[in-house]
Amino acid sequence: MKKLLSKKLRGYTFLVLAILLISGVVLFPVVTNYYVLLAVLVIECIVLLLVISYFYDKYIKPVEKVAKTMDKLLEGNYNARVNQSMTGTIGEVSSKVNALARNLSELTISEQIQAEQLTTVIENTESGLVLIDEKGYIHFVNRKFLSMFGKTPHDYVGHIYYDVLDSEQIHHTVQETFLYEKHVKHLFSVDKNGEKIYLEIVGAPIFNERNMLKGAVLVVYDITEFKLLEVMRKDFVANVSHELKTPITSIRGFSETLLDGAQEDPETRNQFLKIIFDESKRIQLLINDLLILSNLEKDESKIHVEEIHSDAIVADIRPLIEQHAKRKEIEVEFPEDMALTFSADEEKVKQVLINLLSNAISYTPEQGKVSLAISDEGDRICFHVSDTGIGISQDAIPRIFERFYRVDKARSRNTGGTGLGLAIVKHIVELHDGEIKVDSELGKGTTFSIYFPKEQR
Repeated sequence: MKKLLSKKLRGYTFLVLAILLISGVVLFPVVTNYYVLLAVLVIECIVLLLVISYFYDKYIKPVEKVAKTMDKLLEGNYNARVNQSMTGTIGEVSSKVNALARNLSELTISEQIQAEQLTTVIENTESGLVLIDEKGYIHFVNRKFLSMFGKTPHDYVGHIYYDVLDSEQIHHTVQETFLYEKHVKHLFSVDKNGEKIYLEIVGAPIFNERNMLKGAVLVVYDITEFKLLEVMRKDFVANVSHELKTPITSIRGFSETLLDGAQEDPETRNQFLKIIFDESKRIQLLINDLLILSNLEKDESKIHVEEIHSDAIVADIRPLIEQHAKRKEIEVEFPEDMALTFSADEEKVKQVLINLLSNAISYTPEQGKVSLAISDEGDRICFHVSDTGIGISQDAIPRIFERFYRVDKARSRNTGGTGLGLAIVKHIVELHDGEIKVDSELGKGTTFSIYFPKEQR
């Protein structure tokens, strides 16, 4: 009875009542017995209501359920399903609706995964990305762009680009991208925390399916590292050219003098030949150091690790260092009875100590003092090379391992060095996963502390 009085069947119920009323009017003049008339009308009412209820449950209700499910799908709820078991044509429709819902659900999940993957890639790319629509409003900026220019997404998204982006070069790139409707590339620089950052910006137009311009994408690359490498390359070429120019000029000049007749004087000839020999030796040392440094900087550069003893290394380099120090009357102290064992490339460790001790002697005035000490630092062994030389300013310490960098340019060439010794030391220590520390004071001396792991990984 509740079903028949429900809102959806109320119209059918009124239709039944109307039919009964018409039947009563038609039968009233014919049937004289009111009880019979009433019984006929009641039976007719029951039959009609049962028929309506049957057709409603069999056909109308399933269609309504399918319609509700379709409404949910249209609203974006792809988890909706027709759960009622049906037969016939309605059953086929409901099964197809369920299949459509499953496909839409799977498609939505796939799109969500792809969108998340794309967002992850965009947010973690090493290039700054900006999306601008055809009216100039910013719709998206990624994390890298924010790290380059600061602020938050809210400071950019929803604003016109020229109101929130200060760089004139970015403005020109956007304008040229919209004007010419093709890729535009520019270079510019910005100051960030007192440092100059070099950037490359590429503007790419966005077209819709009708080939109409709908916006632009800006891609910003941080090329600071490449710029610095380019500067280092140019400096390296200039430094090598400068280092070679002096000895080559000397060799050519003295050779021409000898050829012009100076060779007839034995004393002059011997003096000039010694200068030519010294300058050629200087070129050879420079080329040897360049080759060593080049080999150390190769990606495939390897070290020959073996178990070595510190006292054996000191014994091998001691005669060479003492001979060098003797010429300048410099006192050299070596560690006594300090035998430590560690794993390393013996020849390269010797080269580190020879370079450091030679530098210490070269930059220490006569009657000065140079010392080598060794200490056990647990899982590391440390070599300390100290001198009483000219010292290094605090500003210069970060640069002393650069190729051809010289602390005292006025007297550096008189030392006979190539300017590559500390660069070689740095690379050898890095190949051993070691560490270098420098402690220096102008006019008082310098101490280099070189740490080598006892075991190589």
